[in-house]
Amino acid sequence: MDFDLILEEIGQFGRYQQTNYLLLCLPVLFGAANSLSYVFTAGIPNYRCFVPGCDDANNPNYDEPWVSAVVPGTTDSSGLFTPEQCKRYDLPSTDGNSTYICGRELPVKNVIKCNRWVYDKYERTIVEDWSITCMENQYLLALVGTAHFAGIVTGSAAAGVLADNYGRKIIFILSTIFMAITGIGQAISSNYTSFVFFAYLNAVGTSGVFPLAFIIGVEMVGPKKREMSGIILNYFYSVGEALVGLIFWLYPDWVILQLLVSVPPLIFIGYYWIVPESVRWLLARKDYSKARKIIKKAAHVNGVELSEQMLRQFELESPTHSETEASKQKELEEVDKEHEHHEVWRTFKEVLSSRVLVLRGLILFFIWATDAFVFYGLSLNSTSLSGNKYVNFILVCLVEIPGYTLSWIAMNKIGRRWALAGSLLLCAFTCVAGGFVPHENTWLLVMLFLLGKLGITSAFSTSYVHTAEMLPTVIRSIGVGAASTVARFGALIAPFVPLLNNYYPTIPLPLLLFGGVSMLAGLLALALPETFGRKLPDTAEEAERIGGYDDADIADIHLSVNSPMK
Repeated sequence: MDFDLILEEIGQFGRYQQTNYLLLCLPVLFGAANSLSYVFTAGIPNYRCFVPGCDDANNPNYDEPWVSAVVPGTTDSSGLFTPEQCKRYDLPSTDGNSTYICGRELPVKNVIKCNRWVYDKYERTIVEDWSITCMENQYLLALVGTAHFAGIVTGSAAAGVLADNYGRKIIFILSTIFMAITGIGQAISSNYTSFVFFAYLNAVGTSGVFPLAFIIGVEMVGPKKREMSGIILNYFYSVGEALVGLIFWLYPDWVILQLLVSVPPLIFIGYYWIVPESVRWLLARKDYSKARKIIKKAAHVNGVELSEQMLRQFELESPTHSETEASKQKELEEVDKEHEHHEVWRTFKEVLSSRVLVLRGLILFFIWATDAFVFYGLSLNSTSLSGNKYVNFILVCLVEIPGYTLSWIAMNKIGRRWALAGSLLLCAFTCVAGGFVPHENTWLLVMLFLLGKLGITSAFSTSYVHTAEMLPTVIRSIGVGAASTVARFGALIAPFVPLLNNYYPTIPLPLLLFGGVSMLAGLLALALPETFGRKLPDTAEEAERIGGYDDADIADIHLSVNSPMK
């Protein structure tokens, strides 16, 4: 039974689909918020050494007028002094006259390391709660991000398999609830180890929220609305990411932030009685009775009356119509599965035996790894820009919206290859340029940074479509999945990039690194064939011929613009 024909009758995106699509978007907001909450929960607040004899032992204050006299640091062009975090001057004995020492310059400034710290009371993160201080411990903060992406790798594979076997809706709801419970677990963690463990589990749950919402949403609308439905879901995801910065700006406490993004999703357990199962999945499982019930409800809400021919088709397709036919159908399906398995392996071997396709695959893998590495690296690095770090983070998240839109327009105007290469080169040039802009020129630096994020967002979205259109049919989903897995390894190392600033503070290594790999990926993208308007390849031989003069068949291809590893 062709569900697209059913949608032609009940409406491709009627009120029923619109309502359920909006309901799917709400958990995506919180999934996005959970995916980047660690940027602030494991963020580095302002802190300095506790100075015995100067600081109040019970209630020390970060901003004291005498700090510059007893703690080394730097003063910017506006006269703002920033103390070092883990060093102070060794104070001589003064017979208790500490006020005098703290208010005057020391004759001899011997620098020593400290073992107690004073934190800026404006922010509270896990750094303060568990004293994860100084350069030698900052890798522990980066490991929180790595644990998150490790959870994404684990959860993505599990969610896909479970959804195919047990249904989209139930796994979507369970992923959302699991995300909420483990997010609360992060908030009530009593030590670093348990926090990282829950961060990993939280990512396992989060990894199923966006992909399954995307699948359910795309499967409920007609072909002409699929691109639009995918893009709108990406918009909600970007807004959810930006909410993290807004919440922490208003409530700069990591526990409050984690609870605010984790507790509300518990209400989505009610979706079990509200959101319908994917009709396409039900039809694939030959559960015609449930599919018919949902379709009849959709037709009623959309103000459409189903034709007698459509209702009759459900009766004919019903398994109870003929036990013999059902048995024969099952045997045919088993034969088809065996044939499909054989075709997959045969095509896979043909791909590996083709130098053109192997080289093309390696280029795609590098581009995907670059996409993820730079995309998440820029998000994490946004809080270290000069200016208001909350505004910077919010803008870096929201700029993804025009990034997805740019990808959609560019792919259909200038083709996939130039859209991909152009987006990567835009990111490259703006990142490198931003690395040489003085920190005092805040708005120019932020503008270049935003253009870089816009470029890499567009590149990531384009990569999904371009990759899918280059692969043979029988291994298309496997190939995109493999590329997505490679991309996650790029994301795994992204949290460590900001640490480069600690070792080379005078060189903008993070931005130069992002720009360099984007430049290489953009140039390599030019070696890929154009696929826009081409017939999707069914075999390895057809895939190898893409871009040649014998590949001029035009196809009406509608592939949804997807988004970075959510």
